[in-house]
Amino acid sequence: MMKKIDFRPLGMEDKERVQRYTLGSWRQNCDLSFANLFSWRFYYRTEIAEWGGFLLFRFNACHEQLAYMMPVGSGSLKPVVEAMMDDARAAGAPFLMLGVCAATRAELEAEFPGQFEFQLDRDYFDYIYLRTDLATLRGKKFQPKRNHINRFKATYPHYEYQELTPALVLECLRLENSWCQANDCAENQALQDERRSMTTALQHIDELDIRGGVLRVDGRMVAFTYGAPINADTFDTCVEKADTSIDGAYAMINYEFANHLPDTFTYINREEDLGLEGLRKAKLSYQPEVLLEKYIVTLRV
Repeated sequence: MMKKIDFRPLGMEDKERVQRYTLGSWRQNCDLSFANLFSWRFYYRTEIAEWGGFLLFRFNACHEQLAYMMPVGSGSLKPVVEAMMDDARAAGAPFLMLGVCAATRAELEAEFPGQFEFQLDRDYFDYIYLRTDLATLRGKKFQPKRNHINRFKATYPHYEYQELTPALVLECLRLENSWCQANDCAENQALQDERRSMTTALQHIDELDIRGGVLRVDGRMVAFTYGAPINADTFDTCVEKADTSIDGAYAMINYEFANHLPDTFTYINREEDLGLEGLRKAKLSYQPEVLLEKYIVTLRV
């Protein structure tokens, strides 16, 4: 008889437990950043468990569907996935995994040949960049980006970049409030959810190992960004907000933050585009090193 998985709600006290698996993993999915997991737990009602040498995640996807992430850990994958399938069956739900990348798809197919359907989930592909590309913008392909940076410097020669600290959080929230008013957050549930996640993360800036930066023009904050590690060499940029009346503010905060991020991080994951045409165009324009494919996985009928 299969041993029951003891899932329980994710809490701040689970940070060390989660990162014991994720920080040493090769996986680069933005979903595995503890800052993301914690700040979005209100939305996904995320639960975790340890089973058979793996860390497991269970959550609620869109339309209240029970879903799982690919387990993180080492050992035999087959029994842990079978246990997850039993868990879904016990809950009376179809088995569903989200955010499964190409490499882990290959593992599943090797262990369960012909048993799963894999559907590409393009809106949730992660955009992963070389930190050095974003920090230097070298080469012909980045000429338009260098032009943006040079124009910003010429227009605002006395701009200032600062490391994000808890003392700056209220100012960040005021800027985000202005951004929300300009972007009709009140009419957009997705933006309201993002706002709640962002506020939670900023309120726990130290506990979540959040690193970020702010940009000032004439002393006024015009942009901020922050993120947290996914693993030892990949950093997740969770949020980037700017005053759109300041031309080049987004390009400049991205550039400065990449320059101030420790060089222990080889990669920067700037997350997905959610199918938004403008966001997709902007993310592609920075020439990702990896476009991390993700799949929706279900049992073949």
